[in-house]
Amino acid sequence: MSKLTRRQLLVFFGASAGTAVLAPVLGERLLGNGFTHAQTTVPLSFTPVRLPHPLPIYQNQVSYLPIGIGKGNLLQPASDVRLTTYTVLDDVIVPPEYERYVIVRWGDRVFPNKNDYFGFNCDYTSFVPIQGNLNDGYLWVNHEYVSYPISTFAPGTPEDVTDTSQFPEAFPTVIGFKASEKNRALLGEFLYNVGGSIVRIAKDNNGRYQVVSDPNNRRIHGLSGLAINSQRSDQYKNVTSWGNSSHQKGDNNYLIGTGPAAKEVFNLSVDGLGNKIIGTAYNCSGGTTPWNTILSAEENFQGSSTFFVGVTEAVNSDGTQVGYIEETTGAEFGLVGEKYGWMVEIDPYNPNFRPRKHTALGRFRHENIAFRAEIGKKLIGYMGDDRRGGHTWKFVSKGTVVQPVDGNNRKDNSVLFEEGTLYVAKYNPPSDPNQAEGTGEWIPLVLSTATNPISPSVLASVELAALGTASRDGLIKLPSRMSTGQEVDGGSVDVTIANEDTVLPLYKGKKLSDFYTSQGAVLVDAFPAANVVGGTPTARPEDIEVNPRNPREIFIAYTDGAAGSDGYPDSRIFIVSKYSEAITAAQPSGALFKIIEDSEDSTGTTFRWERFVKGGEAASEPGDGFANVDNLAFDPQGNIWGVTDMSTSAHNGFNVGAAAEPLYIEHTVVGSESPSVIDSNQNVETSNLIGVFGNNWLFFIPTSGSDAGEIVPFAYGPPRCEMTGPTFVGNDTLIIAVQHPSEDCPYTPQATLSRDIEMLNLDGTLFKQKRTVPRGSNWPSNIEGKRQGPPRPSVIGIRRKDGKSTFI
Repeated sequence: MSKLTRRQLLVFFGASAGTAVLAPVLGERLLGNGFTHAQTTVPLSFTPVRLPHPLPIYQNQVSYLPIGIGKGNLLQPASDVRLTTYTVLDDVIVPPEYERYVIVRWGDRVFPNKNDYFGFNCDYTSFVPIQGNLNDGYLWVNHEYVSYPISTFAPGTPEDVTDTSQFPEAFPTVIGFKASEKNRALLGEFLYNVGGSIVRIAKDNNGRYQVVSDPNNRRIHGLSGLAINSQRSDQYKNVTSWGNSSHQKGDNNYLIGTGPAAKEVFNLSVDGLGNKIIGTAYNCSGGTTPWNTILSAEENFQGSSTFFVGVTEAVNSDGTQVGYIEETTGAEFGLVGEKYGWMVEIDPYNPNFRPRKHTALGRFRHENIAFRAEIGKKLIGYMGDDRRGGHTWKFVSKGTVVQPVDGNNRKDNSVLFEEGTLYVAKYNPPSDPNQAEGTGEWIPLVLSTATNPISPSVLASVELAALGTASRDGLIKLPSRMSTGQEVDGGSVDVTIANEDTVLPLYKGKKLSDFYTSQGAVLVDAFPAANVVGGTPTARPEDIEVNPRNPREIFIAYTDGAAGSDGYPDSRIFIVSKYSEAITAAQPSGALFKIIEDSEDSTGTTFRWERFVKGGEAASEPGDGFANVDNLAFDPQGNIWGVTDMSTSAHNGFNVGAAAEPLYIEHTVVGSESPSVIDSNQNVETSNLIGVFGNNWLFFIPTSGSDAGEIVPFAYGPPRCEMTGPTFVGNDTLIIAVQHPSEDCPYTPQATLSRDIEMLNLDGTLFKQKRTVPRGSNWPSNIEGKRQGPPRPSVIGIRRKDGKSTFI
């Protein structure tokens, strides 16, 4: 990458050269939760982990090359940082100055009912202290989805791993439940494994957080409240459990909705349960309010015949689902689609607080939420819709933030989520195509808003100009209505370059009220509604954070610019494919953006935008040495931290499954795929280029010191995992989740994979690296004395070995 100068860095963060780069988080300073930020930053104080690919930081810093569990060599800085061989380890690798330890694992029995257990695929984490004590508090953890090797019946399981006599499942070993068919018992257990967990953690004598017994430790899962099915009059009246264990019996811990959809749509739902909702599921990232409630984001709720742990996404003009999808969990348990895909508020302190889904925040594939909360001003929430062509959102409350009152603070300000305006971002393209910056506007998603969708040919104009064709033909999805010539009056219709001339005129010059019967219905169908009013389809916004120093500035992690079955990111703003055969051409592997609000209080409808760093190999133009940035976090010193979300199916250049076939990686690929120059019978996918980066990893960008602006690798995770939900607790501990180690790969018998990978050197030339990696993962069993044991998604703590009070 081209290292940012200090002046560029300060300009990006909205600071002046004479001030500290970042100051305390505004909401936390005003409302208080015991978390303090240092006023100054410190120099780089650890040895960066050596990753497989070249990075500029290795030219001027000693780096740590792991060679075994707890072992490694120090490599001196050099102008040539190529590694011609690299062995990936099955562990969470951290710098030698740090230790990592497991706090809680999938399957751990840490709840008052010993049949309850900690859920699968940990994601977002949040720590809220008890009485301001940072050494003792409640940990909230999202559980996003289920995947092999939990069971061979898990959605998306590769066909070549289904022989359990050869490749064991993890579920029987960890939980003690053996499934011989996909039935209600198994589907119920899948839904139990998603949602969230609340556990109390406290520091032990060694300064490590561990789970402690507490009556408030509890699960909120995909079937919480299933007992209310008994109130129905349809065929689901007797569907109140999924087994005989106490944790499988339906309870009355149902959720409720707030806002327009709760009033105008849920009363029409075919379940007849009104504003009562069974469970929360598909929980990806989230946010923690300044008054210490948690908002958990329901993301990939859309069910299908393949990904059957889900509900119906498509809705009618009144906001109710178009029908159950056969063989999905929605159809099995009577879960109506309009009640999923929301932001869900939980109070970790109070088990009597009934979790609620705030429909004023919109229904889409929520990734997270970030807040601007100042006393006497409107509450602002920023959100992303994590899908290809998904949107960037802002919520502005009707009421204003009040000073918290002891014992009542959650009630006073949480009500702000119940009424307000949801806006979608429209990015205006840069006036100079060579500059990654421009202006934008927030479009309100209300019934009176005029419709004016962006045409596919405009969305795809940059790729069309470069290649003469566009991925997915510039796809955009609009609400399907008979009034526009569609065959059905519900769901969505695909509009592409091929049919835009005949379809688009029928959608322009109208209002949202021509497509939806109520404001609640608009919010239920937020994604296609945003498309029809001209919101910008973007590159999978996975995380959004408010700049702690300047709350008018919003950082957005756009994970992947490639087009997909949901839509096409605007190519005038995002790099959606590889436009040139040049080996150093830009790669569509995401970027970190910034929105700068024009209004002082962030309630206005105009903004500016900039691209900060760009995904791609460091020698690509542009490229900053990472791919698919996901969750973001600020540490107490104000540095930016990021984790990557590279697709499991391309880690280290190997596909999933027992065969783990090598993927074609060639830097001359253009578009989505290109004929191979090595084998004329093969096409090479641009997305396979992420294989050069190895496992998913954790990096940080210092905001001061000699390394300010560099991408500095801090850790990488076990094979086929994501590292998610980074949370700094106080000044000395990073809590992070390790999600889906060994995903879609056998964990035993373990196999070693090896291949040559084509990579870019920092000088823009190609070289080959011999990469060796375990096929699957046994982590954390392997570091706990069970070398061939099952992988278990877990939450870990990372701290300095020397016990210093400052993490960095």
